[in-house]
Parts: sequence; C-alpha cells; structure tokens
Amino acid sequence: MLEPAPQPVFVLVRPQMGENIGAAARAMANFGLGRMRIVAPRDGWPNQKAVAVAAGAGRVLDAAQIYDSTAEAIADCTRIYATTARERDLTKTVLTPQEAMAATAQATQAGERVAVLFGPERAGLENEDIARADAIISVPVDPALASLNLAQCALLIAYEWRRHAVTASSPREVSDIPPATAMEIEKLGDHYEERLGQAGFFIPENKAPSMKLTLRNMWSRLPLTRAEVRMLHGILRQMVRWKERG
Repeated sequence: MLEPAPQPVFVLVRPQMGENIGAAARAMANFGLGRMRIVAPRDGWPNQKAVAVAAGAGRVLDAAQIYDSTAEAIADCTRIYATTARERDLTKTVLTPQEAMAATAQATQAGERVAVLFGPERAGLENEDIARADAIISVPVDPALASLNLAQCALLIAYEWRRHAVTASSPREVSDIPPATAMEIEKLGDHYEERLGQAGFFIPENKAPSMKLTLRNMWSRLPLTRAEVRMLHGILRQMVRWKERG
C-alpha cells in the first residue's frame, strides 16, 4: 500500500522506454513510494507499455507529473541526489544508496522535499543535470559492468529508503530557517551569470559554458538557506549599485 508524505520524489530524466518507466513505478510501489516525476519522456505520455509492465502500480503512473526540463521537475525540492555510475568532472560528494537514503529519511521527517534523479537508459544523466544535485548516489557494483537498468537502480534506492524510513519515524524539529529550494538556487545562478556576463567575466568565450557549469555546480553543493540566498542576491545588487554610483 502506498504511503503519504514524508517520502522522496523519484525523477526520471528523459526516459527512453515505457517498459522501464513501468518497472520503476512497480519498484517504487513495492517499497511504499508513490511520487514520480518524468522529464521529457522520449515516447510521450501516457505510455501503454509503461502501464502494462507496472503490474499493480498503476496508481504511481496515474499520479506521475510530466515536466519539460530537470530544472522544472526539481524546482520545489530542497535536496537533490543524482544517480550515476560514471566518473564526472564535477566536484560532488559521493554517497552509497544506504548513506543517501539514511539522510533522506531524516530530511523528509524534518519537512524537506528530496528528489532523486535517474538518467536515461543509454547514457545516464548529463552534467547539466548533475550540476543541480547536492550529491551523487553511486551503487558499489562491479566496475566491469557498472551500469544498472533504470528500474534496477530505482529498486535499490527504494529498498534503502524503506529500510531507513521505518526507523526514522520519530518526529524531528523543523528548522525556523528553511533551506532554499532548487528554483531559488536556479534563480540565484541566473542572477550571477547575468551580472558576471555583463562584467566580462566569462572569457575566453569558448570556455564560458564550462565556467557557467562550474558555477552551477558550486551553488548546488552549498547547503544554502532561503535567507542566505536573499543575502547573496542583495550583495550582488549592492555591488552593482556601488559601481554605478562610482
């Protein structure tokens, strides 16, 4: 039986096969998870192949929310994990499923909304998606065959969630200073990119994309509160005003 909040959101980013979406939904339902978000499914939505494979988990698919981009899908989340088996050029904390879901159980009990990103079957998440995550979840598999099927990965994460959720049911104090959402972090990044671009920071031009990606990755790694985000916006605005006055 599916449980209400608190629980994480599973975000399937650009999934390619309806069968894998259905199998992921079934894996979620097996462990009491019901919040699925899907970003730009290749074969459109709804998908009858997903329904056929879900086998009893149709409620997960019926409630699934569809988004055009990863940024939109995680906009209201305060903590994001990205699942990936490949080494990346981004500096991120790397956690096992056990570590990540132990932290997730505590975070959701404290009122946070946590998202777990799963990439498309062929190549996994892109760096632009991972840059928005607070940390990476890496399953300790055999390096000779490191990639997991989408549904297999969802099953492992869902299992660890359930295992830790049942031991984290005691109420926790909710902080008076709420963490920033992904949308607030996204807008902070937009603000700094705009102003730094106007100041001629992104040079040489051919390196601008990687410099912007590094900045996005930096913002996501910082455990910023809403108050801190407002302060960072204010600092930049004041610096611009000071320059204009000068």
